[in-house]
Amino acid sequence: MSTIQVRAATLRDAKAIAQIHTAAMQAAYKGLVPDEHLKSINLEKRIAYWREAIEYCEPQVKVALENDKIVGFVGFDRSRDEKTRPTTGEIWAIYIAPSHWNKGVGAALWQAAREGLHEEGCTNVTAWVPVQNERALKFHETAGFERDTCSVKTAVIGGMKLEEIRVKRSLTTGRI
Repeated sequence: MSTIQVRAATLRDAKAIAQIHTAAMQAAYKGLVPDEHLKSINLEKRIAYWREAIEYCEPQVKVALENDKIVGFVGFDRSRDEKTRPTTGEIWAIYIAPSHWNKGVGAALWQAAREGLHEEGCTNVTAWVPVQNERALKFHETAGFERDTCSVKTAVIGGMKLEEIRVKRSLTTGRI
């Protein structure tokens, strides 16, 4: 039986993070955005983005490993939403390799992000999730997040309009 380890990302992890980000997006958003857009995701741009994020800790990035192989990642920091309190954190991204969905990787990453946000003085956390992404909504709800029904906004991905909803939860109470 393998166990999931979580550690801070290093610059050397950027390529694996970008590959997981791409594969997970292609699987999660299939049928929600045009296939042409999913196929056209530029891996080199994604690698550059994650290298910069790791280098400047914006967001903070942690990776999940199984047998020394990266199988998922989470990016988290203070909320990017306007007019939020400085004690509100945000899960900027959480993606798991599709081969490792439903195997506890997301829960391990969420716990690491929760601890990191708590260390930063955050008392609440939010995330933006496409309304049509039932898997992601279920994951967040299982982790104790609740939908902020007044927060729906429209994002354009690959020329398609997707509604996103903010989910939120306290970091000081509730289940992990």
